[in-house]
Amino acid sequence: MIQEEMTTKADGGKANILALGKAFPHQLVMQDLLVDGYFRDTNCDDPELRRKLTRLCKHPNIISDLVSFFTGKTTTVRTRYVVMSQEILEKYPELALEGLPTVKQRLDICNKAVTQMAIEASQACIKSWGRSVSDITHLVYVSSSEARLPGGDLYLAKGIGLSPDTNRVMLYFSGCSGGVAGLRVAKDIAENNPGSRVLLATSETTIIGYKPPSVNRPYDLVGVALFGDGAGAMIIGSGPVSGLERPLFELHTAIQNFLPDTEKVIDGRLNEEGISFILARELPEIIEENVKGFCDKLLGHLGCDDMGYNDFFWAVHPGGPAILNKLEKKLDLWPEKLSASRRALADYGNASSNTIVYVLEYLIEESLMKKKEGKKGGPDLGLILAFGPGVTFEGILTRNLTV
Repeated sequence: MIQEEMTTKADGGKANILALGKAFPHQLVMQDLLVDGYFRDTNCDDPELRRKLTRLCKHPNIISDLVSFFTGKTTTVRTRYVVMSQEILEKYPELALEGLPTVKQRLDICNKAVTQMAIEASQACIKSWGRSVSDITHLVYVSSSEARLPGGDLYLAKGIGLSPDTNRVMLYFSGCSGGVAGLRVAKDIAENNPGSRVLLATSETTIIGYKPPSVNRPYDLVGVALFGDGAGAMIIGSGPVSGLERPLFELHTAIQNFLPDTEKVIDGRLNEEGISFILARELPEIIEENVKGFCDKLLGHLGCDDMGYNDFFWAVHPGGPAILNKLEKKLDLWPEKLSASRRALADYGNASSNTIVYVLEYLIEESLMKKKEGKKGGPDLGLILAFGPGVTFEGILTRNLTV
């Protein structure tokens, strides 16, 4: 339905997002039921830790104030999808115990799970695209949830029937910026290989870092309350075929920037017990201090000095409510500018590299809804942003072809 309503023509020389797709595991977690389930599964009866997690889930001001502009009420993550299940815990009870070496068990689960989700998201994307899988020439695969040789790109290629001639690229352990980093790479491939069609697939699961609650790791509770699993996919190509392909977004300038001496702000380590992450408390402030300069650099390629931040649409990876709030305040954005990001956070949590796909889907949905109401679908120019380990900023200047 989305593609049938496209009317705007794309620039034949620029890379375009031609289709989107997503997939999720079967376990749906309702935030209201999270606390009881998590403490039951990990056999923990610490009342103080339970109280802290309850506050994180019920009162998002503990992370930051997140205002829903749909209901007028304060809210945060409502639902998430996760690979973890009772069947997995019954088969691998050591995952819920403290201090046991379980990286082999975790990778056995994660490698299989991310491949399956990536296959399903890619198949959904290809179906929406409307062309044959044999027309895909390149694959960019992104994940921070697996580790193996050969990598998940090969298993995905096999799972969806890609030709052995398909050129593959893997981006491992890019964290929350991985989806936009992958889009930047896919854009470069598409524009430098005329006629190519690039499948970008992202897939993540939190099982790689699942642990029982501990007073020695209070930040883990934020991860329990915030992160989710899933997969996303896009088809990227330049020169859309008229009557066969209907582009969604046209990709212009893409830039990346890392902030010196911030390596420890987002710190992840693969060890005997899986992956351990530590996010510094000052991360939202660091993003707030640097985001304006980064966005101005990206927008400078337009040469439109008379345009303000609210003249653009914003597709921001929702790393957490604090980051969205800081960005909104720093750039003095209208509340509705980050509505797609807030919806993705509420419905799926922070699903790492996948989440930008969900944000872009909501942007298209909002544009088409406005058009049905007889209104303009919103600004056609906008920014796709994500922030990840480094601290690394990823940004793409883009045009929404569905408005």
